[in-house]
Amino acid sequence: MNKTYQHEDKMKETVNKLSIESSLCHMCRMRLDGEPLPSQDSIRSIVDICRTLLFPGFFGKDEINSYNLEYVMGLKCEKLNTLLINQIIAGLALGKQEEEYDAQALKATATDMAAQFIHYLPEMRRILHTDVCAIYRGDPAAESREEVIYCYPAIRAIINYRIAHELMVLGVPVIPRMISEMAHSETGIDIHPGATIGEYFAIDHGTGVVIGATAIIGNNVKLYQGVTLGAKSFSYDENNNPIKGIPRHPIIGDNVIIYSNTSVLGRIHIGKNTIIGGNIWITEDVAEGEKLTQARANNILRHKQDI
Repeated sequence: MNKTYQHEDKMKETVNKLSIESSLCHMCRMRLDGEPLPSQDSIRSIVDICRTLLFPGFFGKDEINSYNLEYVMGLKCEKLNTLLINQIIAGLALGKQEEEYDAQALKATATDMAAQFIHYLPEMRRILHTDVCAIYRGDPAAESREEVIYCYPAIRAIINYRIAHELMVLGVPVIPRMISEMAHSETGIDIHPGATIGEYFAIDHGTGVVIGATAIIGNNVKLYQGVTLGAKSFSYDENNNPIKGIPRHPIIGDNVIIYSNTSVLGRIHIGKNTIIGGNIWITEDVAEGEKLTQARANNILRHKQDI
Protein backbone atom coordinates (compact mmCIF):
# COMPACT_ATOMS: atom_id res chain seq x y z
CA MET A 1 0.00 0.00 0.00
CA ASN A 2 1.16 3.53 -0.78
CA LYS A 3 2.73 5.16 2.29
CA THR A 4 0.61 8.27 1.78
CA TYR A 5 -2.57 6.20 2.15
CA GLN A 6 -1.09 4.47 5.19
CA HIS A 7 -0.49 7.83 6.87
CA GLU A 8 -4.01 8.98 5.99
CA ASP A 9 -5.52 5.82 7.46
CA LYS A 10 -3.50 6.23 10.64
CA MET A 11 -4.56 9.87 10.85
CA LYS A 12 -8.24 8.93 10.55
CA GLU A 13 -7.82 6.22 13.16
CA THR A 14 -6.17 8.67 15.54
CA VAL A 15 -8.89 11.29 15.01
CA ASN A 16 -11.56 8.68 15.73
CA LYS A 17 -9.85 7.65 18.96
CA LEU A 18 -9.37 11.26 20.07
CA SER A 19 -13.07 11.92 19.41
CA ILE A 20 -14.38 9.16 21.71
CA GLU A 21 -15.96 11.08 24.60
CA SER A 22 -15.36 8.27 27.10
CA SER A 23 -11.60 8.64 26.56
CA LEU A 24 -11.66 12.20 27.92
CA CYS A 25 -12.16 10.98 31.50
CA HIS A 26 -13.86 14.25 32.56
CA MET A 27 -10.75 16.23 31.58
CA CYS A 28 -12.50 18.11 28.80
CA ARG A 29 -16.15 18.88 29.20
CA MET A 30 -18.36 18.89 26.13
CA ARG A 31 -19.96 22.28 25.51
CA LEU A 32 -23.69 22.52 25.70
CA ASP A 33 -25.65 24.28 23.00
CA GLY A 34 -24.41 27.86 23.07
CA GLU A 35 -22.51 27.39 26.31
CA PRO A 36 -19.48 29.73 26.56
CA LEU A 37 -16.06 28.71 27.84
CA PRO A 38 -13.58 30.98 29.66
CA SER A 39 -11.20 32.73 27.29
CA GLN A 40 -7.56 33.35 28.14
CA ASP A 41 -7.52 36.37 25.82
CA SER A 42 -10.64 37.89 27.40
CA ILE A 43 -9.32 37.33 30.92
CA ARG A 44 -6.07 39.00 29.91
CA SER A 45 -8.09 41.96 28.57
CA ILE A 46 -9.98 42.17 31.88
CA VAL A 47 -6.69 42.39 33.77
CA ASP A 48 -5.31 45.01 31.36
CA ILE A 49 -8.43 47.18 31.71
CA CYS A 50 -8.44 46.85 35.49
CA ARG A 51 -4.79 47.88 35.66
CA THR A 52 -5.60 50.92 33.52
CA LEU A 53 -8.57 51.87 35.70
CA LEU A 54 -6.58 51.42 38.90
CA PHE A 55 -3.42 53.18 37.68
CA PRO A 56 -4.44 55.34 34.70
CA GLY A 57 -1.47 56.49 32.66
CA PHE A 58 0.81 53.74 33.97
CA PHE A 59 -0.89 50.86 32.19
CA GLY A 60 -2.70 50.72 28.87
CA LYS A 61 -2.15 52.55 25.62
CA ASP A 62 -4.51 55.49 26.13
CA GLU A 63 -3.25 59.05 26.26
CA ILE A 64 -4.85 60.04 29.57
CA ASN A 65 -4.89 63.59 30.92
CA SER A 66 -7.05 65.72 33.24
CA TYR A 67 -9.40 66.63 30.39
CA ASN A 68 -10.28 63.16 29.14
CA LEU A 69 -9.85 61.14 32.35
CA GLU A 70 -13.55 60.74 33.13
CA TYR A 71 -14.35 59.92 29.50
CA VAL A 72 -11.66 57.22 29.31
CA MET A 73 -12.69 55.81 32.70
CA GLY A 74 -16.27 55.57 31.46
CA LEU A 75 -15.31 53.74 28.27
CA LYS A 76 -13.06 51.35 30.17
CA CYS A 77 -15.74 50.58 32.75
CA GLU A 78 -18.29 49.84 30.02
CA LYS A 79 -15.91 47.49 28.23
CA LEU A 80 -14.88 45.86 31.50
CA ASN A 81 -18.52 45.29 32.41
CA THR A 82 -19.23 43.49 29.12
CA LEU A 83 -16.12 41.33 29.34
CA LEU A 84 -16.74 40.46 32.99
CA ILE A 85 -20.35 39.43 32.41
CA ASN A 86 -19.38 37.14 29.53
CA GLN A 87 -16.46 35.54 31.37
CA ILE A 88 -18.35 35.14 34.65
CA ILE A 89 -21.14 33.40 32.73
CA ALA A 90 -18.51 31.10 31.23
CA GLY A 91 -17.06 30.35 34.65
CA LEU A 92 -20.45 29.67 36.19
CA ALA A 93 -21.45 27.44 33.28
CA LEU A 94 -18.48 25.14 33.83
CA GLY A 95 -20.06 23.72 36.95
CA LYS A 96 -23.49 23.12 35.42
CA GLN A 97 -24.89 19.93 33.99
CA GLU A 98 -27.02 20.15 30.87
CA GLU A 99 -30.28 19.97 32.79
CA GLU A 100 -29.08 22.75 35.15
CA TYR A 101 -27.94 25.16 32.46
CA ASP A 102 -30.15 28.26 32.49
CA ALA A 103 -28.67 31.01 30.32
CA GLN A 104 -30.96 33.78 31.61
CA ALA A 105 -30.32 32.95 35.27
CA LEU A 106 -26.56 32.82 34.71
CA LYS A 107 -26.61 36.18 32.92
CA ALA A 108 -28.55 37.78 35.78
CA THR A 109 -26.09 36.44 38.34
CA ALA A 110 -23.07 37.46 36.25
CA THR A 111 -24.46 40.97 35.69
CA ASP A 112 -24.87 41.45 39.45
CA MET A 113 -21.37 40.14 40.18
CA ALA A 114 -19.78 42.36 37.52
CA ALA A 115 -21.58 45.44 38.91
CA GLN A 116 -20.42 44.70 42.45
CA PHE A 117 -16.85 44.17 41.28
CA ILE A 118 -16.72 47.46 39.35
CA HIS A 119 -18.28 49.30 42.29
CA TYR A 120 -15.38 48.03 44.45
CA LEU A 121 -12.63 49.35 42.16
CA PRO A 122 -12.14 52.74 43.95
CA GLU A 123 -11.56 50.90 47.25
CA MET A 124 -9.21 48.48 45.51
CA ARG A 125 -7.24 51.45 44.18
CA ARG A 126 -6.95 52.88 47.69
CA ILE A 127 -5.59 49.59 49.04
CA LEU A 128 -3.17 49.20 46.13
CA HIS A 129 -1.82 52.68 46.81
CA THR A 130 -0.91 51.48 50.32
CA ASP A 131 0.95 48.54 48.73
CA VAL A 132 2.88 50.91 46.47
CA CYS A 133 3.78 53.07 49.48
CA ALA A 134 4.94 50.02 51.45
CA ILE A 135 7.21 48.83 48.64
CA TYR A 136 8.61 52.33 48.06
CA ARG A 137 9.31 52.94 51.75
CA GLY A 138 10.89 49.53 52.18
CA ASP A 139 13.32 49.68 49.27
CA PRO A 140 16.16 52.25 49.30
CA ALA A 141 16.75 51.49 45.61
CA ALA A 142 13.31 52.82 44.65
CA GLU A 143 13.62 56.39 43.41
CA SER A 144 9.89 57.12 43.38
CA ARG A 145 6.43 55.60 43.71
CA GLU A 146 6.10 55.97 39.94
CA GLU A 147 9.14 53.73 39.49
CA VAL A 148 7.55 51.12 41.75
CA ILE A 149 4.36 51.07 39.66
CA TYR A 150 6.16 51.01 36.32
CA CYS A 151 8.96 48.60 37.11
CA TYR A 152 8.32 46.32 40.07
CA PRO A 153 6.89 42.87 39.33
CA ALA A 154 5.44 42.71 42.84
CA ILE A 155 2.92 45.44 41.99
CA ARG A 156 1.71 43.57 38.92
CA ALA A 157 1.31 40.39 40.95
CA ILE A 158 -0.46 42.19 43.81
CA ILE A 159 -2.82 43.95 41.37
CA ASN A 160 -3.77 40.60 39.88
CA TYR A 161 -4.20 39.11 43.35
CA ARG A 162 -6.51 41.89 44.52
CA ILE A 163 -8.60 41.61 41.33
CA ALA A 164 -8.79 37.83 41.62
CA HIS A 165 -9.50 37.88 45.35
CA GLU A 166 -12.45 40.22 45.00
CA LEU A 167 -13.93 38.08 42.24
CA MET A 168 -13.50 35.01 44.45
CA VAL A 169 -15.19 36.78 47.37
CA LEU A 170 -18.13 37.47 45.05
CA GLY A 171 -18.35 33.76 44.27
CA VAL A 172 -16.94 33.76 40.76
CA PRO A 173 -15.43 30.33 39.95
CA VAL A 174 -12.36 29.53 37.81
CA ILE A 175 -11.75 33.11 36.58
CA PRO A 176 -9.89 34.25 39.74
CA ARG A 177 -7.44 31.36 39.47
CA MET A 178 -6.82 32.13 35.81
CA ILE A 179 -5.99 35.74 36.76
CA SER A 180 -3.59 34.74 39.54
CA GLU A 181 -1.83 32.22 37.30
CA MET A 182 -1.32 34.91 34.65
CA ALA A 183 0.57 36.94 37.26
CA HIS A 184 2.48 33.82 38.26
CA SER A 185 3.63 33.35 34.67
CA GLU A 186 4.42 37.05 34.27
CA THR A 187 6.29 37.65 37.53
CA GLY A 188 7.22 34.33 39.16
CA ILE A 189 5.06 35.30 42.16
CA ASP A 190 2.33 32.80 43.03
CA ILE A 191 -0.48 34.25 45.18
CA HIS A 192 -3.62 32.16 45.43
CA PRO A 193 -6.74 34.36 45.13
CA GLY A 194 -8.22 32.71 48.21
CA ALA A 195 -5.53 34.16 50.49
CA THR A 196 -6.49 37.12 52.70
CA ILE A 197 -3.95 39.96 52.62
CA GLY A 198 -4.12 43.23 54.52
CA GLU A 199 -3.01 46.72 53.55
CA TYR A 200 0.56 48.01 53.04
CA PHE A 201 1.68 44.64 51.67
CA ALA A 202 5.18 44.53 50.20
CA ILE A 203 7.11 41.90 48.27
CA ASP A 204 10.77 42.68 47.65
CA HIS A 205 12.26 41.19 44.44
CA GLY A 206 9.52 38.56 44.53
CA THR A 207 10.70 35.66 42.39
CA GLY A 208 9.62 32.36 43.90
CA VAL A 209 7.19 33.76 46.49
CA VAL A 210 4.29 31.35 47.12
CA ILE A 211 1.21 32.23 49.19
CA GLY A 212 -1.32 29.46 49.73
CA ALA A 213 -5.09 29.56 49.43
CA THR A 214 -5.96 29.78 53.13
CA ALA A 215 -3.10 32.03 54.24
CA ILE A 216 -4.04 35.12 56.25
CA ILE A 217 -1.65 38.07 56.18
CA GLY A 218 -2.07 41.15 58.35
CA ASN A 219 -1.21 44.78 57.64
CA ASN A 220 2.28 46.09 56.91
CA VAL A 221 3.81 42.70 56.09
CA LYS A 222 6.91 42.36 53.92
CA LEU A 223 8.10 39.20 52.17
CA TYR A 224 11.37 38.70 50.33
CA GLN A 225 12.06 36.45 47.35
CA GLY A 226 11.61 32.72 47.74
CA VAL A 227 9.31 32.92 50.77
CA THR A 228 6.69 30.17 50.96
CA LEU A 229 3.54 30.43 53.06
CA GLY A 230 2.46 26.88 52.45
CA ALA A 231 0.80 23.77 53.84
CA LYS A 232 2.62 21.16 55.90
CA SER A 233 0.33 18.22 55.21
CA PHE A 234 -3.14 17.29 53.97
CA SER A 235 -6.07 15.47 55.50
CA TYR A 236 -7.50 12.66 53.41
CA ASP A 237 -11.01 11.23 53.11
CA GLU A 238 -11.95 7.54 53.11
CA ASN A 239 -11.04 7.32 49.41
CA ASN A 240 -7.56 8.73 50.07
CA ASN A 241 -8.37 12.03 48.35
CA PRO A 242 -7.28 15.35 49.91
CA ILE A 243 -10.12 17.03 51.83
CA LYS A 244 -10.82 20.45 50.34
CA GLY A 245 -11.44 23.70 52.19
CA ILE A 246 -9.54 22.99 55.41
CA PRO A 247 -7.41 25.95 56.64
CA ARG A 248 -3.85 24.70 56.22
CA HIS A 249 -1.68 27.78 55.61
CA PRO A 250 -0.08 30.23 58.08
CA ILE A 251 -1.60 33.26 59.77
CA ILE A 252 0.85 36.18 59.68
CA GLY A 253 0.34 39.04 62.12
CA ASP A 254 0.81 42.76 61.50
CA ASN A 255 4.24 44.33 60.97
CA VAL A 256 6.04 41.07 60.12
CA ILE A 257 9.13 40.76 57.92
CA ILE A 258 10.10 37.39 56.44
CA TYR A 259 13.45 37.24 54.66
CA SER A 260 14.39 35.25 51.57
CA ASN A 261 13.93 31.52 51.04
CA THR A 262 12.11 30.90 54.31
CA SER A 263 9.25 28.37 54.37
CA VAL A 264 6.42 28.90 56.86
CA LEU A 265 4.27 25.79 56.76
CA GLY A 266 0.98 24.68 58.28
CA ARG A 267 -1.81 26.47 60.13
CA ILE A 268 0.54 28.22 62.52
CA HIS A 269 0.57 31.76 63.89
CA ILE A 270 3.40 34.24 63.35
CA GLY A 271 2.95 36.95 65.96
CA LYS A 272 2.88 40.70 65.39
CA ASN A 273 6.12 42.65 65.00
CA THR A 274 8.11 39.49 64.24
CA ILE A 275 11.26 39.41 62.12
CA ILE A 276 12.15 36.06 60.56
CA GLY A 277 15.53 35.56 58.95
CA GLY A 278 16.29 33.80 55.69
CA ASN A 279 16.62 30.10 54.88
CA ILE A 280 14.50 28.86 57.81
CA TRP A 281 11.93 26.06 57.88
CA ILE A 282 9.14 27.02 60.34
CA THR A 283 6.34 24.65 61.38
CA GLU A 284 5.65 25.97 64.92
CA ASP A 285 4.04 29.18 66.20
CA VAL A 286 6.35 32.18 66.56
CA ALA A 287 5.71 34.54 69.48
CA GLU A 288 4.89 38.21 69.05
CA GLY A 289 7.97 40.40 68.72
CA GLU A 290 10.33 37.47 68.13
CA LYS A 291 13.50 37.93 66.08
CA LEU A 292 14.08 34.50 64.61
CA THR A 293 17.39 33.78 62.89
CA GLN A 294 18.59 30.45 61.54
CA ALA A 295 20.81 29.85 64.58
CA ARG A 296 18.02 30.78 67.02
CA ALA A 297 15.55 28.56 65.17
CA ASN A 298 17.98 25.63 65.48
CA ASN A 299 18.40 26.30 69.22
CA ILE A 300 14.63 26.38 69.76
CA LEU A 301 14.26 23.11 67.87
CA ARG A 302 17.02 21.43 69.91
CA HIS A 303 15.46 22.72 73.14
CA LYS A 304 12.08 21.21 72.23
CA GLN A 305 13.72 17.90 71.38
CA ASP A 306 15.50 17.83 74.74
CA ILE A 307 12.19 18.40 76.52
